[in-house]
Amino acid sequence: MEYNTFESMIERRNTGSVKWDRTEILFGAKDLLPMWVADMDFPSPPEVQEALISRIKHPVFGYTAPSESMYASIINWMEKRHSWTIQKEWITFSPGIVAAIGTAINALTDPGDKVMIQSPVYTPFFDMIKNNNRIVVNNQLSLIENHYEINFEDFEQKLQSGVKMVLLCSPHNPGGRIWRRAELQKIGVLCLKYKALVVSDEIHGDLSHSDLTHLPLASIDTRFTENVITLMAPSKTFNIAGLQSSLIICSNTGIQNRLNEYQHKNGFHGLNLFALTATEAAYLHGEAWLKSLLSYLQENIRIAEEFIKNELPQLRCIHPEASYLLWIDCRELGLSDKSIQERLVSKGRLALEPGDKYGPGGEGFVRMNIGCPRSMLLDGLSRLKTALV
Repeated sequence: MEYNTFESMIERRNTGSVKWDRTEILFGAKDLLPMWVADMDFPSPPEVQEALISRIKHPVFGYTAPSESMYASIINWMEKRHSWTIQKEWITFSPGIVAAIGTAINALTDPGDKVMIQSPVYTPFFDMIKNNNRIVVNNQLSLIENHYEINFEDFEQKLQSGVKMVLLCSPHNPGGRIWRRAELQKIGVLCLKYKALVVSDEIHGDLSHSDLTHLPLASIDTRFTENVITLMAPSKTFNIAGLQSSLIICSNTGIQNRLNEYQHKNGFHGLNLFALTATEAAYLHGEAWLKSLLSYLQENIRIAEEFIKNELPQLRCIHPEASYLLWIDCRELGLSDKSIQERLVSKGRLALEPGDKYGPGGEGFVRMNIGCPRSMLLDGLSRLKTALV
């Protein structure tokens, strides 16, 4: 089946959209084109819409539990898309990946424990560690030949300092890097050696491009299976983040019990019925839509990279191997992050994520969401040029 809904501009203003209705509040100016927060401007798969409409037609919205078919849809998706065989008992639900990170930190570490991240990285990694009174340990990524690599010597040294947990971003956000099997193997072995649990945020794993394949860390070596907590979700893949459905996958019964105990202590007992409905429909019927989406996104990436190369030669794109986020290196401009943002807002009327938000190594970059119709992408690129030339 071919899907032709990606070109349509859908009016999202006045729908409670964070991206469209809160940009003025967050960026301090009106009439900005929002290409910052990571949700797409595409309609969700029609099969998901139809499943939700069908459920709404049943007039009782009572307490709901996940069905056997719901679990089966997740298990089959992981097998088909990631060659990963999981079991129903490994699956716990969460209202979001950030909430799942907070649950893991609180359930499996103590205040004052060290938790490692790899900057520049998704901002809530920092926030959830600091806000829960743990200590951030940073194994900063190295930008080599326009892609990120892990400094494994530093990684091991940091583990030796007593790190209790490693937050891995795989694929990497904002850099779009798909970690290779050899890299994941090193991470897994070192974390076992130094008894550090791994929480692997793999929310962008379904959005891999080209011939590259995302590998769940827990799937590549049986030794890692019980030391890795994998976080996945249909939210980025199928553009249903507002329904708040995420997965915590872990085979370690002791860890699962501690995660569940913490969630119950905080009053979370499961997803709402619309999240359950949408998740099952997405995993059961969304593969053809996803194939069309990835094809569209790959062309958006090509267009954006070509435009920047030709029209903004002082800028450099880190090619995204996964996701719909473009990480753009503006350091040759010699501007501070504040100056870049001021020019984007005042001259370009464009809202992008500032790079310094992602921690050390993010300074001088911006993150651009290109999960949008092509007309919006071209408008955004034109605004980027107006702002920075």
